[in-house]
Amino acid sequence: MLNYIIRRLLVLMPILFGISVIVFVIMRMLPGDVARMILAGGEDGSSATSAKAVAALRDQLGLNKPIIMQYFDWIGGILTLDAGNSLWSGRPVLTEISERLPLTLELALMAVALSMLISIPIGVYSAVRQDNWVDYVIRSVSIAGLAIPTFWVGTMLILVLTLQFNWAPPLGYVPFTTNPWVNIQQIIWPALVLAFSNAALLSRMTRSTMLDVMQEDYVRTARAKGLKPWVVMLKHALRNAILPVLTLSAIELGTLLNGTVVLETIFTLPGLGRYLVDAIYNRDYPVVQAIILLMGVIYVIMNLIVDIMYGVFDPRIRYD
Repeated sequence: MLNYIIRRLLVLMPILFGISVIVFVIMRMLPGDVARMILAGGEDGSSATSAKAVAALRDQLGLNKPIIMQYFDWIGGILTLDAGNSLWSGRPVLTEISERLPLTLELALMAVALSMLISIPIGVYSAVRQDNWVDYVIRSVSIAGLAIPTFWVGTMLILVLTLQFNWAPPLGYVPFTTNPWVNIQQIIWPALVLAFSNAALLSRMTRSTMLDVMQEDYVRTARAKGLKPWVVMLKHALRNAILPVLTLSAIELGTLLNGTVVLETIFTLPGLGRYLVDAIYNRDYPVVQAIILLMGVIYVIMNLIVDIMYGVFDPRIRYD
């Protein structure tokens, strides 16, 4: 197992290198001069500014260096856990990220937890009641959850809550350790929106794996022994069908971290996703590059954890 993990980590290095190169080049290809934008006070940079002042600021920010030198300066800092400073605030990028990452992680983890609480019972019930009207309803809702974009669901939810209940997205963020009740009020709605689409996928996966397991000989043997139906379903069928669902949930956690970008903007939550959107708009290169690279690291690590989980939960799988 240890040798397998080492090999996988070595394979991840070229992937992360490719991510770093792509995001670095794409940011430089975006129209607009960040130095001119800063001098123009956040506008698009089209207003008249002194060419001498722009050149001086570009030199101060290190933007006059050849692009290859800029990349090596940045990636060298990343390797020493120094992602540089924000071009706008002047603060260390890692400090800015560390202040916003807890909100994004909480939102993604709550969404995964809610989706599992919703999807697993629904998927099991749909498999047990295969092809009756409840199963058809569940499958239809699942397809809708996969088809409808989360930003549309989030927008409609805000409209309903605002027009019918006079609710408005809260400003700022209150950590759970400071005030749990206010924190849950802030996080629960965007988490439910994320959980809706994720639960649709997990419920279909649960139903599919349950239907496969229910045809196995050991399940029929358990029924023949006279065990109660719920014992057969929970102890014998679900226990063996849950592994693909758990591994898919781990992968979806990495995906949901990316999905928070839109919902944090819609619900005005000061998390990592909203920070990324603002940084892209402001051409804050170090911030965008660090966040995208961090999301890539989280995603590939979650995939590695999924592979390890297969070996832990299924004794038939061995990694040499």
